[in-house]
Amino acid sequence: MRIALVGNTQTQLARLRRYLDFEAEILLDDDTRATRNAPLEVDAIMRQVPKGKLITIDDIRRCLAEKHRATIACPITTGIFAWIAAHAADKAEHAGQKKITPYWRTLKTAGQLNPKYPGGIDNLVSRLRAEGHSIQQKGSRYLVPDYAQKSGV
Repeated sequence: MRIALVGNTQTQLARLRRYLDFEAEILLDDDTRATRNAPLEVDAIMRQVPKGKLITIDDIRRCLAEKHRATIACPITTGIFAWIAAHAADKAEHAGQKKITPYWRTLKTAGQLNPKYPGGIDNLVSRLRAEGHSIQQKGSRYLVPDYAQKSGV
């Protein structure tokens, strides 16, 4: 197994080694330019999702793993970088920019909306419904039930 740690930190590496119970080749990104640009890689993938389509963090991880010729990409940093992209887009939108990263189209695993994105669940539900998606509430979670059929990757 090959694991790419894009945007690697020592803490992330220590956690990964603790959770792995098998032999794995861990590829550390020694190119400081690539490390510095790792959040931009996630943002670029998120920007490619057209209106009416959706993507999950797992889809983004698969794209990153393919790009870096690895078996998996780190779920922790991928989620953090998606959060960064979402908040940067919100800030740009409030500054008057029209073309922003459509962060509301990026879902968590199993089609779940991310309540940590700007504006919380209400904002995400409003934007997704405006694009024709149906939202279901299950307990405290909000989901797009047919997210897999609307994959933008």
